[in-house]
Amino acid sequence: MARTIVRARGRIVLPVLLGAFFAATAFAQTTEAEGPTPADLKVMLDTLWVMVAGFLVFWMNAGFGCVEAGLCRAKNATNILGKNFLVFALSTIAYWIVGFGLMFGDGTSFIGLNGWFLGGADNSPAMADAYQGVFGSLNWTGVPLLAKFFFQLVFAGTAATIVSGCVAERIHYKSFMVFTLVLVGFSYPTTGHWIWGGGWLAEMGFRDFAGSTVVHAVGGWAGLAGILLLGPRRGKYKAGGGVQPIPGHSMALVFLGGLILWLGWFGFNPGSTMAADPGAIAHVAMTTNLACCAAILSATVLAWIVLGKPDFTMTVNGALAGLVAITAPCAFVSVTSAAVIGLVAGLIVVPAVIFFDKIKIDDPVGALSVHLANGIWGTIAVGLFATADAPGGGANGLFNGGGFESLQAQLIGTFAVAAFTLAVTLTAWFVIKMAMGIRVSAEEESVGLDISEMGMEAYSGDPIGNQ
Repeated sequence: MARTIVRARGRIVLPVLLGAFFAATAFAQTTEAEGPTPADLKVMLDTLWVMVAGFLVFWMNAGFGCVEAGLCRAKNATNILGKNFLVFALSTIAYWIVGFGLMFGDGTSFIGLNGWFLGGADNSPAMADAYQGVFGSLNWTGVPLLAKFFFQLVFAGTAATIVSGCVAERIHYKSFMVFTLVLVGFSYPTTGHWIWGGGWLAEMGFRDFAGSTVVHAVGGWAGLAGILLLGPRRGKYKAGGGVQPIPGHSMALVFLGGLILWLGWFGFNPGSTMAADPGAIAHVAMTTNLACCAAILSATVLAWIVLGKPDFTMTVNGALAGLVAITAPCAFVSVTSAAVIGLVAGLIVVPAVIFFDKIKIDDPVGALSVHLANGIWGTIAVGLFATADAPGGGANGLFNGGGFESLQAQLIGTFAVAAFTLAVTLTAWFVIKMAMGIRVSAEEESVGLDISEMGMEAYSGDPIGNQ
């Protein structure tokens, strides 16, 4: 997260009604003589913004569920929706017990060593100076500790949800849940500590404002590991080497899910300011939206050229690709650069889908093409397009006269996170496979996971009929 945004801003002008509301709230916590101070009002406004942004990111679970279910077959819809519903509950427990402490707790440059179960005081500016805090890497934002936790939690849950799409239509429900605990409890927070927890990549100058690598690429690498251990769906690849398309069952769900995710990203990226900073929020919202729109157009046109039709699934995945790509650089680049980053993202996602099919990596929803390929692209884009004039500040990228230093840090971070995440998640998937199995039987896959795993159908008929 960009600490310079919070420190660089001066006074914030509050609307009259909002100011009156906060004044009334603060009055209940202070004496009549004192009244709310400007610092009190700022903390309250910052907290409100962070929580609302967190609620938007939480709502992205609905978007992921709709997109994944729509892009898969009807016989697996309940299973996919169930995974996307339960995964956030598991993520919450794992992150509360150990994940948040590993990621943001004070410790070494490699891992946090404090803050299990949110134990230990917060020593942010919102708290009394006498507290000895254990979450020093989050001191740059003055919102209460529980607000910090919730906002970071919804990001952790997003990383786990990405994996769901990669392994859809052939994984045991219970095995996916066990893997979620490993990912959110250990793998995700470890690499997150390197970048957002004040670890060795942050010290090197690696920058990722809202998570192209921390969230999306990590989810993509974990999903890739799962695909490698699971293998493709039955019938996906023909004996002669051809690809058998397996169409999704509901483009209406894909449409709705895509728009929900687009909306949620206005919490994901602008919320990462973790302060009600008008200039920074407006800039990040603009770069986020522009990159998305540029990617929609470039992906649609390229799909039209390559496939002969304006494939709607490519349009939606183009939008998501642009959003993923701009997530790291959204506060570090100009508006014009954001459009270029999004345009390139749309040009990446279409051939990426074709490439993964060609090498027989069966990704039912295109999650690798969206989150992995464009998580990498967005991370590298910081080293190319960053400008010190943007709200995030920091070093200029290669294209703005900054030389190779920033780009080098981005590349090192990309490779380091990839190596660690693949090593941990491949091991986790393998152990789960040996201990309890990860793939359903051929018969269960043929019947569908709704019946074999869940015992119910998403679109069941009338059992009574015309009686």
